[in-house]
Order: sequence, then structure tokens, then C-alpha cells
Amino acid sequence: MKKGLPLVSIGLGNVVSASRVIAIVDPASSPMKRLREEASTRGKLVDATQGRKTRSIIVTDSDHVILSALQVETITQRFTEE
Repeated sequence: MKKGLPLVSIGLGNVVSASRVIAIVDPASSPMKRLREEASTRGKLVDATQGRKTRSIIVTDSDHVILSALQVETITQRFTEE
């Protein structure tokens, strides 16, 4: 039986492909705020917070920036469990 791509939950029923993630960062710093704005301008921003506060930013190898309502530590722990 063929095993699919490993997916990791980033909260609120949303998942990302574990193999595509480059970084998971805290959104509070100025460089991360700029990264978020630039991704929005380029059409590469994915908001997976469903209206909640952004607690982490996930950067992928396809240059997409994904916003999550989960803490960096929580998502990191889910990656290490896989």
C-alpha cells in the first residue's frame, strides 16, 4: 500500500505538507511583519487562522507564507511526532 505525503495539522482543521515546510517563526518581529506583507502583495499569503490571532508563520519551499493560530512550539511538536 502506497503511503501518502506526511501532513501536519496547523490548527483549526488545516494541514500542510511536512516536506514543503522550510521554517516556522514567531510573527511578532518587524522582519516577519514585512514577510507577511510582501507575501500578501505577491498573492502568496495563506491565512489559516480563521479570524483568530496569528501566533505563527509557516514558510514553504514554494515561497508561500501560511498564517496559523497555533504557537510555534505546538506546531514544532507536531512535526517531531510525525
